[in-house]
Parts: sequence; structure tokens; C-alpha cells
Amino acid sequence: MPDPLPAPSTEPLPPGTDLPAAADRVDAAATLVHDTLVAAAATARGEAADVLAVTAEMAADPTLVDEARRRVLETSATPQRAVWDAAAVVVDGLLALGGMFAERAGDVRDVRDRVVATLTGAPLPGVPDPGTPFVLVARDLAPADTARLDPDAVLALVTEGGGPTSHTAILARALGIPAVVAVPGVDALRDGDAVLVDGSVGEVVRDPDADAVARAGRRPARPTRLTAPGATADGLPVALLANVADPAGAHVAAAAGAEGVGLLRTEFRFLGRTVAPGVEEQVDAYRQVLAAFPGRKVVVRTLDAGADKPLPFVTARDEPNPALGVRGLRTSWEHPQVLDDQLVAIARAAASSDADVHVMAPMVATVDEARDFVDRCAVHGLPVAGVMVEVPSAALRAGRLLAHAHFASIGTNDLTQYAMAADRELAGLARLSTSWQPAVLDLVAATCAGGRERGRPVGVCGEAAADPALAPVLVGLGVTSLSMTPRALPDVAAVLSTVTAQRCRELADVALDADGADEARAAVRAALPVLADLGL
Repeated sequence: MPDPLPAPSTEPLPPGTDLPAAADRVDAAATLVHDTLVAAAATARGEAADVLAVTAEMAADPTLVDEARRRVLETSATPQRAVWDAAAVVVDGLLALGGMFAERAGDVRDVRDRVVATLTGAPLPGVPDPGTPFVLVARDLAPADTARLDPDAVLALVTEGGGPTSHTAILARALGIPAVVAVPGVDALRDGDAVLVDGSVGEVVRDPDADAVARAGRRPARPTRLTAPGATADGLPVALLANVADPAGAHVAAAAGAEGVGLLRTEFRFLGRTVAPGVEEQVDAYRQVLAAFPGRKVVVRTLDAGADKPLPFVTARDEPNPALGVRGLRTSWEHPQVLDDQLVAIARAAASSDADVHVMAPMVATVDEARDFVDRCAVHGLPVAGVMVEVPSAALRAGRLLAHAHFASIGTNDLTQYAMAADRELAGLARLSTSWQPAVLDLVAATCAGGRERGRPVGVCGEAAADPALAPVLVGLGVTSLSMTPRALPDVAAVLSTVTAQRCRELADVALDADGADEARAAVRAALPVLADLGL
């Protein structure tokens, strides 16, 4: 990645400058950056579209623009210097709040650089374009940059920051770009160095020898489409579903052969707005997704606002720790109409579709929440309602929750974050932020035990589902479906087709018996030679 923009000069505007006009340039530049990001979000898919929409919202945040305008008008600062210093104030405030707020500091700096570049005519910051395919090396990537990576140009990604379930890692997987994150000392790599990047085992080799390069080149071509329903070698069905974030993503998932949708993120109709979308708008959007999967299951998750997806009409700006604050289903406590409108829209879309529509709530923590959500769905004509298991309390009490909910879907990204008390975006905690942690697998096992007790299915829709080595372990723990980015479907199917249900249970025991994540992962991979055969 190129060096960041230098700080603008502190020289003030010359006497006699039209200060209101200079301040208006800040508004114009911020608006242009916002509109550019919104346009990019409109053409992106899935998680990438969400990330770009959130970054665009930050560019339109009046906190930054108003502070910059004040500095121009009151101190005669140049527009670019005013934006720079205003951003520093916002960043300091976010860092002081800590938690998920602190994680947004990088986004503020990204927006700052884009606005300053627009004001000064400098090249926009971001991914280089050397004219040939390359491995991209960075201390870290702004989510907006990661979302816009071109898989035909960027062969692999290596970053010093981030973790295995960070936005960078999730987006790279969705784009099909091999990535290794949380690599110390990446600044030692230079343009022109030859590097071998193996995203399957998390290895970056500088100046690899000829044999290593030859082995990498011999890796077999892998299928790009799921051609048969997921199952183990002895015929145990394992539904292989797709995570989808918008109608375009639904069509991509259908083309990839997904058996259905295990997670429809409905935030695509809510992000970047100051008021919730109306019922009619939501109905139209959901119908477009359902139309791509006639006769197949589509699990619609209700609005998952809060934490890294703040929305002004349901979340507060001053929560000291939004990751542990009002998010997911909790937003309906103070804003029940938003959820009710969404359930009305889902029910109307389902009534006019041939899809098998399920609905589930995020961030369910108690039996009361599960019961109330299921009852609420029934009132709106949605008979199959489930819960996300992202909180350890839900995993430990899964049997009680599933006495009311019709199914559970484990969100392993957040479940890992909460179980390990490890921020998923922090590189220094990367070794904790992985679903290979035996403690996390214990919680998956507890959830599946609750499902068996009540005769309810339990799926996984977090990043863990897309790991071909971890998939047999999850099946061995009792998971009945796996939902993932469409690109991962054929790889997961290929591995599952080589192991029996009993072998999956044995692999689950291997992982649970390990003392740590690295040991669990290494032991399971060693017991699955098919991974090397498939180039995984």
C-alpha cells in the first residue's frame, strides 16, 4: 500500500479570503466522497456493500464536517487542514470511548484522507494499480479499500493488522482472495519481493525456493459451483447454504448452486439512512431475494443494528461499549415498530413467494427473548422462527431457548468474540479470535446438544462454516447445516464427501481434546489428507 497522505500545512488562509466560501468547499468535498462511496456500494455485493454504505455514512456525519467548518470560519484554517484537525478530534473521542467505537477510528482516518485528497487534487488513497497482478501488503486496510479489491489484480493479501474474523478477513474470503492477517513485520517486505502466500495454513514465505513455487503451481483446479446436495461419505445430509446480503448476492448464491440461504442480512435496506425504510420498500427488496430460491429455504435475519453497524433511528451514539450494548434484537425494546414493520414486510414477501421462508433474531441471550420473538413472529403470520446463538448464555441454555424457537443458527464470529473476550478486529488478539478455540467448540457442542434434546436443527452461519477443515468438526458436533460465502460451497462439499459421519465425530473429539486453537487446527488438518489433495 502507498504511504498515507502527509498532514496538510498549518499555514492559515491569506487575509481577505472568503471564509464562508472556503468552508463550503469542505461540505462539497465531503458530499462528493459520500456520493462516490454510495455509488460504489450500489454496485458492490454482500458484506462489501454493507461496509461501503457504513463508510459513506461516516463521510456524511455532521460531527466531522461541522468541526471542520468551524475551524475554517474561526481560525482561517485551510479546508484541508481543518478537515485533518477535525478528524483528529473525532478519532481521539472514539479512542477514548474504546471498544467498537475505537475500531471506527480507522474509518474516520480513511474518510479524512479521501476528503483531503478531494480538496487538494491529490490521488485518492487506496489500493495501488501497478498494471500487473500482485500480492497486496499493508499494515491494515480500511474496510472501504478491502471491499473494492479486484480479485483479478490482487492475487493475495497480507496485513499486519486484523484477525481471522475481522472485516478484512471476511471480505477477502467473500472475494476469493487468499489472505493472511495479523502478520508481524510486514513492513520488511518491499515492492518487487517474491512472496508465496498460503491462506489455507496462514503462511507467508519471502523469496520461496523453486520447489515451493512448483508445489504451489501444481495445486489442482477446484470446482466453482456446488453440483449436488451436501452430504458426508455415508450419506448424512448437511445442507450447504449461502450467506446473502442483497438481491444481487442472492443471484450469485443461486448460480453457485447453494441449496438455499442460511443467512439473509437485511441491513442492506437500512444502512446509510437516517430513518427506517417503509414496509413497501422492504417487501420489494425481500421478494427479489426470495425469487432466486423458489422451493428452497431462505432464513431471513431481522435487523442486526448496533456495534459496528450503528443506525441513528435505533442506536445511541454515546454507548461506552457498543459491542456489549443495544444491538440486534435489543434495539426492538425501545423501537418495537421497526421490528414489527420488518416482520410485516417479511410475511408479505413470503406470502407471494414459493420460497420456504424462516426468520431469526440476532443477539438473543435469554429464554424470554426467544419466546417473545417466536410469539411475535406468529402474530405476523411467520410460523417458523429461530434464534441466532452469538452469546455464550444462549449456547449454554440452548435447550431452553429451543423449547420455543424452531431452530438455532450459530454466529461463530460474535460467539468467538464474546466467549474469548477478544475484539475480532485486533491483530494482537488474533490467536484468540478463531473458532478453532476449543472453548468455542464446547459452546457449539452445547448448542447442538440443546437442539437434539428438543428435536430442533442447529446450523452455523459464521465464518467457521466456510473453513473446509473445520466443517467436518462442526458436523461431528451435531451441526445440521452450514451457511457461508458462495465461493466456499464447493470446497466444503468436497471435503465433507470424503468423511463419514462417524469420522466427523472423531475429528470433533480431536479438536475438543486439544489445549488450544493452533493445536486443534493442526491435529484436524493432519487427520484430513484430502485437504492437501484438494489444495486446501
